[in-house]
Amino acid sequence: MTIQFYNTLTNKAEEFTPVNDDCVRMYSCGPTVYDFAHIGNFRSFLFSDVIRRTLEFFGHKVHHVMNITDVGHMTDDSSADGAGEDKMAAAAQRVKEDKKSGKVPEGAVENPEDPYQIADYYTKAFLEDAQTLGVKVAFEPENILKATDNIDIMQEMISQLISKGHAYVGPDGVVYYSVESFPDYGKLSGNTLENLQMGAGGRINETDQSNKRHPADFMLWKADSTHIMKWDSPWGAGYPGWHIECSCMARNRLGKDVIDIHTGGEDLIFPHHECEIAQSRGATGADTFAKFWMHARFLLVEGEKMSKSKGSFWTVRDVLEGRATGINVHPAVLRLELIKSHYRSNMNFTRKGLVDSANIVKRLTEFRTKLEAAANGEVAEVDLSHPILKEFGAALADDLNFSKALAVVLPWASSDPDNVAEALAVLNKINDVLAVAPLGDEKSGGGDDSEIVALCKAIDAARAAKDWATSDALRKQIESAGYEVKNSPEGTIAIKKLA
Repeated sequence: MTIQFYNTLTNKAEEFTPVNDDCVRMYSCGPTVYDFAHIGNFRSFLFSDVIRRTLEFFGHKVHHVMNITDVGHMTDDSSADGAGEDKMAAAAQRVKEDKKSGKVPEGAVENPEDPYQIADYYTKAFLEDAQTLGVKVAFEPENILKATDNIDIMQEMISQLISKGHAYVGPDGVVYYSVESFPDYGKLSGNTLENLQMGAGGRINETDQSNKRHPADFMLWKADSTHIMKWDSPWGAGYPGWHIECSCMARNRLGKDVIDIHTGGEDLIFPHHECEIAQSRGATGADTFAKFWMHARFLLVEGEKMSKSKGSFWTVRDVLEGRATGINVHPAVLRLELIKSHYRSNMNFTRKGLVDSANIVKRLTEFRTKLEAAANGEVAEVDLSHPILKEFGAALADDLNFSKALAVVLPWASSDPDNVAEALAVLNKINDVLAVAPLGDEKSGGGDDSEIVALCKAIDAARAAKDWATSDALRKQIESAGYEVKNSPEGTIAIKKLA
């Protein structure tokens, strides 16, 4: 089946074919770990996970890598050089306050003045959240790359760029990339060097442009002995620019000058991804860096931008624990809510949307429970020629058309299939992409809870003995733990409440 994805680089949907048949090589921009990642971030991270799972659904092997930016950079990422306050310095102050209030658990960050401890704290939080939502790469430590572990290869690439005439050391001692040395600069974002004059669009840092050959030249290395995180280099002790990290780690870990797919949120198109292309191609001499650039659009909350002042700047934990909407939400529901809208449209995150997603997850989970009980351990094999999988796959192959894919699955999930073992095998393949029925990681609430299972069996025993008082008490105990209690041909079962 032909797969088509929309390519930001060409502004059109194109047939996807791997650079090499053996493996699809994919890089995703991950979090900057100076705070908890919010649900808008996770829309982008889950988008990359769905791309991977879709390619695997069609039989491709995928090598997926994601970075962790744990180097102190500036809070204003819209500037090519970064501007504002150092992120790790800002995090240090916030962690100090959170330690006093008890928001940071005892022992989690012993010394807030140590940026490595802060980065480690938020890295662990990100991975926990990502695993809870079923992001596959989060379970692969070898494919989660920390910037601080790769400073040496960044310095190597900077040296290459200087030697090839793509970079220079400015009079202020900062190493800059020369955008005029790269004719294709601006091709991804649609910007031109003529438009990128000092301060144009707020994307050029206006602080001392006299040190640059062109106002749009961007920083590769800054010597700064006072910076909160610094390393020795041929250009003085300091820290790398925030674009060079991804260029280096993608090339180093994926082992190719040209990769298949690069993903991120639309806010990264310029300057970050534009600068990545310039650096990577400048260093390798290749005609392209990534064949496909794919970007998820912004997430709104109840029709508006997320806002801390309005109390709508929500983390995954805020949503799951009910602080965001007033209802506790199962991770499978949040996952579905963040992936079901088309990635090239702004997503409106609402309480009603969560309830709708909860109903979908409930339907799929109950369908699985029914099939598993009826199949009684029987195993069947299916391939993508099965009618349901064929339609489901066609929707995915159409630039990840999830609404169409769900329109295939949901009516079928309300049916009574003749061959339950075959239907279960079909559902398993579908859930390899959706990962919501149930979410695979047992930490998320998926899988059996031995205590709840034992209580269900105790209900059956009480009923058999006509001990209705005990049966009712056990039912209430299970329900108070957040489960719905249902009867089935196999006896009493409990299904985790979703929202």
